[in-house]
This record gives sequence, structure tokens and C-alpha cells, in this order.
Amino acid sequence: MFRRKRAKEKCRDISRMIIAGGGTGGHLFPGIAIGGEVRRRYPGSDVIFLTGGRGIESDILIKSGFQQIRIRAEGLKGAGWKKGLKSMLKLPYGLSQALTAIFRLSPQVVIGVGGYSSGPVCLAAKMTGIPTAIHEQNSFPGLTNRLLCRVVDRVFISFEESRAHFSGGNIIYTGNPVRQEFFKGKESHGESERRFTILVTGGSQGATAINRAFAGALRILRERGLEPEVIHHSGWRDFDRVVSEYREKGLQGNIFPFIEDMPGAYRQADIVIGRAGAGSIFELAAAGKPSILIPYPHAANNHQEYNARALAEINGAEVISQDKLGPGVLADTLIKYMDDRGSLREMGHNARKLAKRDAPEIIVDQLEEMVMARAGSGK
Repeated sequence: MFRRKRAKEKCRDISRMIIAGGGTGGHLFPGIAIGGEVRRRYPGSDVIFLTGGRGIESDILIKSGFQQIRIRAEGLKGAGWKKGLKSMLKLPYGLSQALTAIFRLSPQVVIGVGGYSSGPVCLAAKMTGIPTAIHEQNSFPGLTNRLLCRVVDRVFISFEESRAHFSGGNIIYTGNPVRQEFFKGKESHGESERRFTILVTGGSQGATAINRAFAGALRILRERGLEPEVIHHSGWRDFDRVVSEYREKGLQGNIFPFIEDMPGAYRQADIVIGRAGAGSIFELAAAGKPSILIPYPHAANNHQEYNARALAEINGAEVISQDKLGPGVLADTLIKYMDDRGSLREMGHNARKLAKRDAPEIIVDQLEEMVMARAGSGK
């Protein structure tokens, strides 16, 4: 009996695993949450990330304790014909790199989490008979995942609404994996003994339009006698300009080019202002934080608008389109919630309804089943 149990456990083993994708925190952090669950189940496991060449990926993965291999891959959607042709010419090289990595690492399973490198790696995995899955973070799926859905063994989705946008495949609703740190700590919605705290973030890369509008809104708040505490994640590209603008306007705030402890920043905030990438949506839900969302208008397939509306429809966020965003509009919206803490509490409570704390566990369970199915088939 003991031997049979051990044999079954061995069939489920996914301690050698490739996670493909990245490019933004919205793609990378769900992969880290999945990898963390694998490491929890299989101490000493080898979880390797195959990513593109962005520096932010390396910094985050090193600090998270994961190994990384880079491959060359570029997106096709939205590129001009010259860039598109150049990207297509690089596809065989990216596929060759992915095949080389798979033969060298011999993973038991591969999962793509979005981003340019996800496509060639998942395709290479299927070509070599490795059980392969993808996870789609956004409400409206990206082009790569819409193409891969019929190739891979399973498709995991964060929003139930995503199902209608896939042309086929074994689609399973799992929610979006979020690091467990976002679920920790108490909600804090403007208690009387502390200053009202606003967290401003444009995602892992920052958002200049939000940075500019918020600086103007903060000046209006100050003119009206309101002095909130501010945690402002500007992004690296806009950091110097934001610091200068605060100084020139006489504004007070804690400005960071990048916030490593984002769960801690969420815990301090009474309201969050930011973009509507899938990672941000589900982090807000996990933390139970009310938010003002400004979807990035140039996101592929307008997916940030879909993401934001999913949270707004359950009264878990307020949405302002970027074409209507301005200092006055943002200041008035903030004042409304600063004067109505009850609405903030309700919004935060509603946001939690979208969170699925067990998303990493569900996905890893499914990956184990895929490996068992392959072992059972004798392939």
C-alpha cells in the first residue's frame, strides 16, 4: 500500500517546471504565485522562468528566489509592418531557444502566463510532448493566448467572462493567482486617529497621465484645506519629473520609482488610484481596497476597460476614463470618498468578492492532474 501511494505521488510530481512569460508585473506576479505554491508542495523544486529581456523581470525574480532564462521574443499586435516583419523573422530563433531550454531542463510541465515569451515556449513544449497550460489574466484574452488555446492542454482564466472570447480548448475558471501577502493585514478605511492615505500607482511601469492628474488634484485638495498622506509610485521613467512637480507646487508626498512591498502599501491606503491591469484588479480584490481606476486606453483589445468594469459592476471600484481625467475631476472624486467613509468600506468589501485566495492551489492541482494523465497514458 505504501509503495502504491508513493508511486501515485511520484506521478503527480511537478517539481521540475517552466513558467513562461513576463514583461510586466501583471504577467510576472501570477507566475510567481504559482511558482510559490509549487515550492511549498515540493521543497527543493526547480521552477525556472523563461522570459524576455526586460530588466524589471530579472530584479523581481532574483528577489523572489527564482531562476531565469531569457529568450528572444517580440509582440506582433499593434506593430507597424516593418517591426512586424522583423518580429516574425525572430520567431524561429525564439522557438529554437525555447526548444533548447526544454531539452536541457526536462520539465514535467510548462505553463505560460502571458507576455511575448509565452508563445514560443508553450509551442515548443507541445512539440516535445510536455503537458502544457496557459493562464489568461485579463477579461479579454490577449492574442497569444487566443492562438494557443487549441494547442495547449488546459486554459486557466481569471474572469468567467473570458470564456466567450476563446475559440476552443479545455477552459477552466481559476481566478488570478495573487501573492498571499495581499490577503494579510486588516482593512483600514480612514480611521479618525490617522490621516486619510492615498496610494497612487500606474502599475509596474508607472503612468504619466495619472501622475500629472494626481499632482494637480493634490494641489486642489491642499487649497481646500485637505492634507492627505500620499504614497506615490511614479514608475522609473517619470520619477524625476514627478519629484520636480511636487517640489514646484509645494506638495507633500512619499514618492517612489518602484514599490517592492506593494502589499504593505495597500495595507496603509484608504483608497488606491491606478490603472486596471488584471494584476492590479486582483490585488485590490485580495486586499479589499476601494479604488479609482483609470484604464490605459491603448491596452490591447481595450482589455483594461473590461477589467475595470468587472470590478465596477460589483461596486468595488469607480472608473474614470482617461479622456475625462483631469485634476478637478480627480479631486472632486477623492473629496467625495473622503467625506463618505461608509461608501469606502462598502466598496472595499465588494472588491473582496472578486478575489480567489485559492487560485494558485487550484492551478497547481490542475497541473498535477495533467502530469498524472500523461503518466497514465504511457506517453
